[in-house]
Amino acid sequence: MKILITGNMGYIGPSVIYRLRASYPSATLVGLDTGFFAHCLTNAEKLPESHLDMQYFADVRKISAQMLEGIDAIVHLAALSNDPMGNRFETLTLEINHRATIDLATQAKQAGVSSFVFASSCSIYGYAEGGPRTESAELNPLTAYARSKVEAEKNLSALADDQFTVTSLRFATACGMSERLRLDLVLNDFVASAIGSQRICVLSDGSPWRPLINIKDMARAIDWAVQRPASQGGKFLAINTGSNGWNYQVKQLAEAVALALPGVTVEINANAPPDKRSYRVNFDLYKELAPDFQPKVDLMATIAELADGLRRMQFRNENFRESQFMRLKVLTHLQEQRLLSERLEWSRAA
Repeated sequence: MKILITGNMGYIGPSVIYRLRASYPSATLVGLDTGFFAHCLTNAEKLPESHLDMQYFADVRKISAQMLEGIDAIVHLAALSNDPMGNRFETLTLEINHRATIDLATQAKQAGVSSFVFASSCSIYGYAEGGPRTESAELNPLTAYARSKVEAEKNLSALADDQFTVTSLRFATACGMSERLRLDLVLNDFVASAIGSQRICVLSDGSPWRPLINIKDMARAIDWAVQRPASQGGKFLAINTGSNGWNYQVKQLAEAVALALPGVTVEINANAPPDKRSYRVNFDLYKELAPDFQPKVDLMATIAELADGLRRMQFRNENFRESQFMRLKVLTHLQEQRLLSERLEWSRAA
């Protein structure tokens, strides 16, 4: 088996590499990444990419036929990956997350790839009152990032057939320690605040709901999806990926961090305007179809994992929101240094 992993040098990539290498020790694993965040290593004893057989440094908007030769499955992680980047680069978010995804999937199908795993997001439910959302619920994307995922899913469903199985994993919000750590994620932010300043400031009123998933469990789901047969969910499957027990209000997450790390205070902005990005999600279908690949890491274990990782980094940065731990800050810095163009392409002249 030969598996291509796009966006492998991001936050989730190392966990995916380790999981697939363990599950398919004789497989040929190939990475493809622009390298924007390749230097953002945290506590890495060895380069995660050393577990690959090959690494392409390439823009996902410019995939060549050669890169897809002999590929059996694609794990497509590459994307502009959160709402702040979507706000700053709205046009590019749609270009990279939607159009480049469909171009890649179309080329992959023509090249004989049999399985395409797309990293989608539960953020497509947007603002959802009432009970937890199932896969058949109305979609309400509120941001460029969420809209890009919705549009990609629509077009991917049209490409799926008997020879080309597509699995769209609608992931809960990612969290957990990584060898390329991001702190622009709600739980990661709270733990970093607790370690850096002994204080968590919740900018909203704390009431919005979020489902979460540890990145190790994301990798577990990807492992399942890589070899999912069409008989198990259909030629195209969009599936909520996470656990029913991991639906939390933002204030509950802050309180859990404070409980795990004594001496930490929590401040909630009770006067903040409501955050419309609030949704609970139902993960029953994932439990039914993938019983052997269910999430195993719980909230308190994830908090402990993050706290331990940050301490081993000797993390003391109260101003981490201005650092390379925030993906938008990395891209902005590269542009300020004229290393990246406005289209987020590497500058050859720099």
